Amino acid sequence: MAKKSIYDFAQMKEQGEKITYLVVYDFYTARLAEQAGVDILLVGDTVGPAIYGFDTLLPVTMEQMIAHCQAVRKGAPNTFVIGDLPFLSYEASVTDAVKNAGRLIKESEVDAVKPEGGRNMISQIKAIIDAGIAVQGHLGFTPHYWAQMGGKAKIQADTSEAAVQVFEDAKAVEEAGAFSLVVVGVPGVVVKTITERLEVPVICMGAGPDCDGQALLSADMLGIGKFFMPEFIKKYANLSDEMLKAFKQYVEEVKKGSFPEEKHYHKLSAEEEKKFIEALK
Repeated sequence: MAKKSIYDFAQMKEQGEKITYLVVYDFYTARLAEQAGVDILLVGDTVGPAIYGFDTLLPVTMEQMIAHCQAVRKGAPNTFVIGDLPFLSYEASVTDAVKNAGRLIKESEVDAVKPEGGRNMISQIKAIIDAGIAVQGHLGFTPHYWAQMGGKAKIQADTSEAAVQVFEDAKAVEEAGAFSLVVVGVPGVVVKTITERLEVPVICMGAGPDCDGQALLSADMLGIGKFFMPEFIKKYANLSDEMLKAFKQYVEEVKKGSFPEEKHYHKLSAEEEKKFIEALK
């Protein structure tokens, strides 16, 4: 399977073909996602809660993002991979933005980076693009502003005034040169309008069907994680229950001695076993 490019995604929008977009963090999940034919993989800084058990994604570092991006790239060498820029890796200055975006590209070989923010981050977005790096925008529910949202995940743009602000942010991010946009947790009519009026692909999560593609977090849709499960996440499996069942069975079998069976370990031949015992004498 040939890796898609930003031009392929633009063509998919033009032709009305939906884009599939999955958030992953590790080699094995990335490999399966590629085998399934997912169009875009995002290595999200949601790795903080999903993998490290952080209460939020704010503590995630550049080093952690680079390591997980490297793992995903190895698992999905033929899939377009985007790396999240973690909290305070780009917000403070244009210099930080270009430097850290460059690190993700150079050290993990992702195809693009994703900062959060609209008009307040246009200088950073433009500078990253001017450095030759592809950028995907992120609007709506933006976890980097967790504290400003009162520490709660909630629907954004739920008033006409706020909806206009999100639309204006979307236009600004497109004009800055972003090749696509992710919009999370906004009313359907807002993302529908953005999708219709922007030339670049608009991928949404929890914002209805009227966009160019859908995004989900792999841990959530597989039913592995319990952190941050908003109502707009669809669970395609409940692997946490299956994993717990397997772990319990393992504990039970070890305790009562039914595991391992003979097929689970190697045995010396009778002759070599006899020689071994004699050697110890």
